[in-house]
Amino acid sequence: MGLLDGERLAFLKKLRPGSLKRLASLRMEDVVGLEAKRARGRVKALRTRYASAGPRELGQHVIESTKGLASLSGSVSGVFGLVSVPADLVVMAWLQIRMMADIATAYGVDLRFRRARTELLAVLGEANGVGPLQRSGPKVLGKVAAVLAQKGGFTSLGRAMPLVAAPVTAWLNNHHIQMVGEAALRQYDGFVRAAAKTRAASGASAP
Repeated sequence: MGLLDGERLAFLKKLRPGSLKRLASLRMEDVVGLEAKRARGRVKALRTRYASAGPRELGQHVIESTKGLASLSGSVSGVFGLVSVPADLVVMAWLQIRMMADIATAYGVDLRFRRARTELLAVLGEANGVGPLQRSGPKVLGKVAAVLAQKGGFTSLGRAMPLVAAPVTAWLNNHHIQMVGEAALRQYDGFVRAAAKTRAASGASAP
């Protein structure tokens, strides 16, 4: 799915220093709460654009769109090398939460419920190799961002190749978003199957 001009513009505004500073100050649960509200509008627009798509196909469109934004972030921040690594990691952590909120919403998960948000953070933590995250857990630039730096090699990449790093960082961002997106699809595919079993059992037991 290609990025719309409005989507690119809104995202680039998020890369401004003031916006990144505000984003970095939010806790995980704050970001999930914000994106849960926004996800309903984004998924509604997706369903209008892809009227015949089911939850998994919508989720794939979400992943592709997020990969485009992640690549854009890598292209911008990679040029500045090591100095901009923290900013890029803040954006990556936020993009992952945004993507997962959209995928969950596409599958009909109601993120207004505490359990649903806790499950989202658990999947996010497991996909990043840090284990389950609590709703009152670290800031966006905390635990998850540190693991992203270690796994992606950002800390050495910018120092070694401050200009060449841009396309490489964009690729790393793209690859990591794909991995987390697939983890979300597996999680919510399971949610749908469990709900179907519950409905079937309820119908079988009905008089």
